Amino acid sequence: MSERAAPFYCPYCGDEDLRPGEQGHGSWECAACNRAFQLKFLGLLARGFQHSDAGGDTT
Repeated sequence: MSERAAPFYCPYCGDEDLRPGEQGHGSWECAACNRAFQLKFLGLLARGFQHSDAGGDTT
């Protein structure tokens, strides 16, 4: 099994200078904006779920 995926950029400022946080699994710290955040896996989407277009019926 592979390692967990790490975020590529900070969700607040977009910088890429991220380090694992001290608060445990899934926490990250951004050196650029001095913010800490946590990532969490919520689950899988239902099978057969289709992303519909926002436009509606075009007939």
